Amino acid sequence: MTVRITRRRAISVLAAAAGLPLIMKAGRADAHLVRWEGTTLGAPSSIQLYATDEAKARAAIAASQAELARLEAMFSIYRADSALSALNRDGKLDNAPAEFVELVSHAKDLASLSDGVFDPTIQPVWRLYFDHFTAANIDPTGPSRRDIDAALALVDWRGIEIDAAARRVALARPGMALTLNSRAQGYITDKVATVLRDHGFGQMLVDMGEPRAISTKPDGSAWRIGIANPADQSKAVTEVDVVDKCVSTSGGYGTLFDADGKFTHIIDPRTGLTAPAMLGVSVIAETATAADGVATTLILAPADRRRQILRDAGALQAIFVTPDGVTATVTA
Repeated sequence: MTVRITRRRAISVLAAAAGLPLIMKAGRADAHLVRWEGTTLGAPSSIQLYATDEAKARAAIAASQAELARLEAMFSIYRADSALSALNRDGKLDNAPAEFVELVSHAKDLASLSDGVFDPTIQPVWRLYFDHFTAANIDPTGPSRRDIDAALALVDWRGIEIDAAARRVALARPGMALTLNSRAQGYITDKVATVLRDHGFGQMLVDMGEPRAISTKPDGSAWRIGIANPADQSKAVTEVDVVDKCVSTSGGYGTLFDADGKFTHIIDPRTGLTAPAMLGVSVIAETATAADGVATTLILAPADRRRQILRDAGALQAIFVTPDGVTATVTA
């Protein structure tokens, strides 16, 4: 088996002193940095929030974990009992949760505004690559053109049928399947942030696969996010300071199907071919829902379409990086 799964996103969060508890002055009380780490849809995730009452902070984090579990039960492609798996298995989902309908609608909107450069129905082609590279006898040249074309015949975002009033989502043809991995982590990040804010916390970094900064740190400084080197994710090629914004990153190196890195998890729905391993794109937006998925789209989009897609998706800026550093910056 040659598939190598790493972090889908290329972000390293640069917080205080090797992750040790931090105490900052917040008004008259000391605000402690309270941390939680776990996984979201198979990717590492974390919460860092400042609190004067750690017990209250832990209770808020527990509530956010419950929300995370509830949403994962809808969006996970790896769980046979998820709403997404039911849709892919049956071709339709009646009485779909409102959040599921909302997120599928977001994904379809991004597909529309990008003219299909982003397509959540790419799952049959992803499955083809996965099955090919986990077979007993692997052809290192990848799936055949004939097999790719057969899988591509099932890819068409316009075949996603949504009836929001009836809470129904359906797929137009048998064999079609959705993946929401390039949308769900951002959406979950925003939902978890809302739970924490509802519990009274307003200074935090919530990262359910896409880090979103809420306000500043107690000393007034921004949260610093390091954008990883595609060739060595332990090192940052550049850094950005964010306040009340999210940074969503995508890069082919997040999942490599082969040892040489010729085949990656980012697949062009127009050709069935995979994106380069050593290119990463980070998108900055005011919410994680707005940012997530746009980075993947911009990896595949023509250069002359990048700004329009960024603007239409409601994002603010995109940073393109290779192991040599930042290669381009696009502002909406």
